[in-house]
Amino acid sequence: MKTNRLNELFKGGKERLLSIYYTAGFPALGDTAQIAKALEKAGADIIELGIPFSDPVADGPTIQKSNKIALHNGMNLALLLEQVRELRKTVSLPIILMGYINPVMQYGIERFAKDAAAAGVDGVILPDLPLAEYEGEYKSIFEKEGLSISFLISPTTAPERISKIDGLSSTFIYAVSASSTTGAKEGFSKEQVEYFVRLKNAKLKSPIMIGFGISDKSTFKQATDHAAGAIVGSAFIDLLSKSSDFETDISRFVARLHS
Repeated sequence: MKTNRLNELFKGGKERLLSIYYTAGFPALGDTAQIAKALEKAGADIIELGIPFSDPVADGPTIQKSNKIALHNGMNLALLLEQVRELRKTVSLPIILMGYINPVMQYGIERFAKDAAAAGVDGVILPDLPLAEYEGEYKSIFEKEGLSISFLISPTTAPERISKIDGLSSTFIYAVSASSTTGAKEGFSKEQVEYFVRLKNAKLKSPIMIGFGISDKSTFKQATDHAAGAIVGSAFIDLLSKSSDFETDISRFVARLHS
């Protein structure tokens, strides 16, 4: 498999990695690259671009609303890949595309993998892509293009499945902090922290990134005490929906998480 920016980042051994998720084409259609540039300048480590979809069932109201607005703005997968190609002229952070399998299937899996890699995408997360289907039909396609694949686990995921996912993941495992939809939370419960500890002690080959419910300095620290890094989504989209100055507001947001 070709090396990519994600592989290099994790090999570098940096602790408390910060991955920021936002929906491509939100708040406005042309904002994708400007937000990416501001995130790199502010000190984020990974950019996770959401592929807008009309029925994002695993997401909470904040991300659902951003999907609806992005689609209304005219965002689609072909345009998203164009925007990644353009922002790659100035942004060097690893870029992951995250979304549902439906738009990717409509685009064509082989075409998607080839075009995404050519645009400068490093990784893909498709939570509703079945493991068996990936392993049997698509693994070789993504590997050929040097695209990293990450799968989701939750507190209710069986150990055997976690082991299987660990074997198939080419960069990191996305550990969902709770068996619920996305959204910023006030903090983690004792049971959630115990789950983080279990994952840390499992000695998996793949690093863990924890997502869902990371919204502030406290939850970011709790998550990254037990994992390679954390993923912030809904709280960041909330910020974007209110911001009139991306660079300033994003700089403050990232600084607060890291402080």
